[in-house]
Amino acid sequence: MKKLFTIIAFAFLFIFQFTHADDLDSLRRKLKKTTVDSLRAPIHLKLVNVYMHYDTVSNPMKKAMYQNEAQINCFQALHLYSGISDTTGMRISFDKLSQLFYKQKKYSQAKWYALQSNNLSRIKNDVPNIIASLQHLAAIKTDIKEYKLAERDLKEALYWSEQQKSATASASIKKDYAKLNKKLGKKGKTMLASTKSKKNKSSIKPVATPLIASSDTTGSAKPVATDKKPAKVAAKKLAVI
Repeated sequence: MKKLFTIIAFAFLFIFQFTHADDLDSLRRKLKKTTVDSLRAPIHLKLVNVYMHYDTVSNPMKKAMYQNEAQINCFQALHLYSGISDTTGMRISFDKLSQLFYKQKKYSQAKWYALQSNNLSRIKNDVPNIIASLQHLAAIKTDIKEYKLAERDLKEALYWSEQQKSATASASIKKDYAKLNKKLGKKGKTMLASTKSKKNKSSIKPVATPLIASSDTTGSAKPVATDKKPAKVAAKKLAVI
């Protein structure tokens, strides 16, 4: 039975790698024929999505090549999106870069790109991606033992999820908070208290971050108490990368 399972696993891996190779060839041909930047950028991101499966590659040299190509294509997409002032494309590129560096345990780079994604989401008042980037930042900070900062990000993420009345996001954040508490060895506090508790009826107004942040002192700043709803963040002119 064990031998049969091994054979099936190898067969699945072979099919998976063959399919990816076919996808890569198709995307490369498409990229070669495309000259418009707004159309080239999404192709680069599709290439990134394929190359990000480098952990399924057994050959060390090929694996390193996939990692390198994923990074190169992501930077190319970011450059093209920046050139046409497509902040949504830039935000996606920052997300991908952060994920790539996080998978490689390069936490400083992962954190920096996550901060840029978070900032662009704030500029566009894109609440779902503000929440997602805060959760990703919390995961990075937990891994590098910045527990207080991770907790602060999760508190702000929960605030936003409650503003959106998103039960799915709230549940996901509470799971992250439970994992954080497990890391800290806390008992009896497996869930993050609601930001709408009776003791504190005031809302939390998150602080916007600068686009290029050298540290994260403002990247996931402690929410400020206020009785007003969070004001929309004015759009800023973005520098071309």
